[in-house]
Amino acid sequence: MADTKFTRKEIEERNHRGNAAIIIDNVVYDVTEFFDDHPGGVDVLLDNAGKDASKCFHDVGHSDIALDWRQKFVIGEVVDEDRREVLERPAAVLQQAEPLSLAALASVWGPPLLLALLAALLYSYLFP
Repeated sequence: MADTKFTRKEIEERNHRGNAAIIIDNVVYDVTEFFDDHPGGVDVLLDNAGKDASKCFHDVGHSDIALDWRQKFVIGEVVDEDRREVLERPAAVLQQAEPLSLAALASVWGPPLLLALLAALLYSYLFP
């Protein structure tokens, strides 16, 4: 991580397409070069440019790859007096996907299969 320290006021000035920075968990990221590559589009970065985007970032639930990839945009961190409490990621984000079960499979595929069976029976009844 870069040793550079920024005040929140300094980051507020970096809020446009030509010079954009965001704060996530007291770490400052320069996202100017990331606009075209961001999977969520340019607008979400511009909306958060110059601001603390921690809540927005964690609400989306980024993948582990995204968490690792963002490290290449780190330019520093927030000065000690401007730091905010870093909240833990929500438990729902940390949980692994549940293993596939027969009940889950039946709840997803059951209704369409029943409708298909009903349609086949109705067709065979009406058009013998």
